[in-house]
Amino acid sequence: MNPDGIIWSIATVAIPMILAIVFHEVAHGWMARALGDPTAAEANRLSLNPLRHVDPFGTIILPGLLKLTGAPVFGWAKPVPVDFRRLRNPRWGMVAVAAAGPGINFILAAVAAIGLGLLVRATDGSVEPGLPVLFLADNLRNFLLVNLFLGTFNLLPIPPFDGSRIVMGILPAPLAHAYGKIERYGLLVVFAILVILPYLMPELRLVERLVGPPVQWMAAHLAQLAAAVAGPELM
Repeated sequence: MNPDGIIWSIATVAIPMILAIVFHEVAHGWMARALGDPTAAEANRLSLNPLRHVDPFGTIILPGLLKLTGAPVFGWAKPVPVDFRRLRNPRWGMVAVAAAGPGINFILAAVAAIGLGLLVRATDGSVEPGLPVLFLADNLRNFLLVNLFLGTFNLLPIPPFDGSRIVMGILPAPLAHAYGKIERYGLLVVFAILVILPYLMPELRLVERLVGPPVQWMAAHLAQLAAAVAGPELM
């Protein structure tokens, strides 16, 4: 593969995106089971096998197209089933289950930073790195950024994102009920924010303004972590 080619670009986005999304979804199921709801386990959806979770368009095609066009990369998988009524504490259990997805993404981003540091430490800086090293480095770098973006993006308080579940769990019951009614229009709102607004007003850059600053802040700190792992002589 050519590092400057299309296949390389798609491969180094598809692999991190699939892994990030699968762990995100399975984390919801893991947390739900820990809090009393075995629905995901009963549906055999706690597997890390991507084939059980991948949505061909949302997990592979769309992220690849966004990467090639230079747009913010995002995607989705088939949601892991959760029955909030089976949780021991449905209200706060919903908050924990919703937070588990973004939470695992931020943990994985830190793991990717450590992986990059270890790769640098293990690589001879006086020798031009080969394609396998470059491929692994690009995957780790994209895995870090994809996880940060996916975790932050899902914390937006827009149904059906995880952030909306967290908000519903925190709000008083009457307000939570009213807020939950927005969910029926959630996909339309998401489509408007991600597709219609950027097309009509590209200068608005709404997603980048909302998600960009926290992602950049976390990425900068994880870069420091990677440098620390790589060794003091490289800091």
